[in-house]
Amino acid sequence: MNAPAAGPPEDGSVGSGARLHPWSRYVALGDSFTEGVGDPEPRSPGGLRGWADRVAEELGAGHADFAYANLAVRGRLLHQILDEQIAPALALQPDLITLNGGGNDLIFHRTDPDKLAAELDAGVQLLASTGATVVLFAGPDWGTTPVLGHVRGKVAIFNENLRTIAARHDAVIADLWALRQLTHPRMWDPDRLHFSPLGQHTIAIMVLETLNVPHTLEPMTPKELPARSWREARADDIIWTREHLVPWVLQHLTHHSSEEERRAKRPDPGPVFGARMPPGTFIGNDPRNK
Repeated sequence: MNAPAAGPPEDGSVGSGARLHPWSRYVALGDSFTEGVGDPEPRSPGGLRGWADRVAEELGAGHADFAYANLAVRGRLLHQILDEQIAPALALQPDLITLNGGGNDLIFHRTDPDKLAAELDAGVQLLASTGATVVLFAGPDWGTTPVLGHVRGKVAIFNENLRTIAARHDAVIADLWALRQLTHPRMWDPDRLHFSPLGQHTIAIMVLETLNVPHTLEPMTPKELPARSWREARADDIIWTREHLVPWVLQHLTHHSSEEERRAKRPDPGPVFGARMPPGTFIGNDPRNK
């Protein structure tokens, strides 16, 4: 579908109040791209921020009932994303869904882009049948990347199939290929596979503008997370310890790790800002002063 009209006020201002948009629950599906790998942020769940978090931050501004979940897991192939994430996503009853997938298939498994598109089509049909706005991502142009340049043709074919799928199911295309700013080296993580914080920020702007949502993001200037109160931070620290620190310690004590054990960083919908205590914030006396 075309994104619902959500233009700025007549005076052209956006301000710090509510952004104009129709959504109240956003769920993001995908792999490392949507998880936010390449955009580290210790105060964010899972230690990553990424474009999806940045989009949700803007969508949640001034909307007390807005909730966001991110089910993406790095390394997943398209069939894994569809098999593992669609059912949980539908159970959350979102009215906005973003879905990326297929990059790992094309890069590391040399999958046929036509077969991949047929697989994606069935998944998009399920998501679109809910009436939610569905956003799909056309892959970036890796033509200038020495190692990944060999998949450029397959990505282009997959992108064209993606446009057909979007038209068939009234979905929205967020076009990374057309986002030529992404050809700049600063947009990429040193691994050349994932986007840097600046790249993630640039993609967030593109997604918001594709959805016709007024926002406060400035080109080339990644927005910092706002400071949290100590009460909010303390509560989030407890959640972080239970859900992230303890499992990590146990995993390393048992020397057991596998791809299958990876979990989504935001499996449950909730307020966007759930960052744990900012570094350097102490309850009671600052131990550095002792």
